[in-house]
Amino acid sequence: QVQLVESGGGLVQPGGSLRLSCAASARIFGIYNMGWFRQAPGKQRELVSIITPGARTIYADSVKGRFTISRDNAKNTVYLQMNSLKPEDTAVYYCNADGTSYGLYEYWGQGTQVTVSS
Repeated sequence: QVQLVESGGGLVQPGGSLRLSCAASARIFGIYNMGWFRQAPGKQRELVSIITPGARTIYADSVKGRFTISRDNAKNTVYLQMNSLKPEDTAVYYCNADGTSYGLYEYWGQGTQVTVSS
């Protein structure tokens, strides 16, 4: 069992920045794709960004150029740096660890609220 704990959400004005963190309870970055998803009220959960074990990064078109995913292997922590935030970025952000490509499990964090409003 792997626990994922997010932090760093909050209220920010449009154009502002936030950095989300996701601390994993085990060393899994060498096998699991680590990702951030978000879910706005009344909408389906959607992919924001993924970082693979080989450090390849993938971004949703809506956040390209504004968000950056990274990881610190020594701290078992994945980050999402969010710049130039827009009201439409408002959502609950979830950390995800996906090991299904290797026949392993998929894990989710509890979510952290990000609200972009003036």
